[in-house]
Amino acid sequence: MGTLTIRIDDELEKDLGQLAKALHRTKSDLARDMLRKRVAVERFRELKRQALPLAEAAGYLTDEDVFRDIS
Repeated sequence: MGTLTIRIDDELEKDLGQLAKALHRTKSDLARDMLRKRVAVERFRELKRQALPLAEAAGYLTDEDVFRDIS
């Protein structure tokens, strides 16, 4: 397992501490989960960016186009 050290401002430190206390979790646990979710979102956005030209070339311009073909 790796280690990451970051600096955060006092307000964020306070907010994170309050959230951790309310959820009965550690600040590290919350930060790990938040980073994990953010990385997943960025991966999804990159995959979407790569797939979009292919989808458009196949005639999928809207969500309705996709739903029409999978329904």
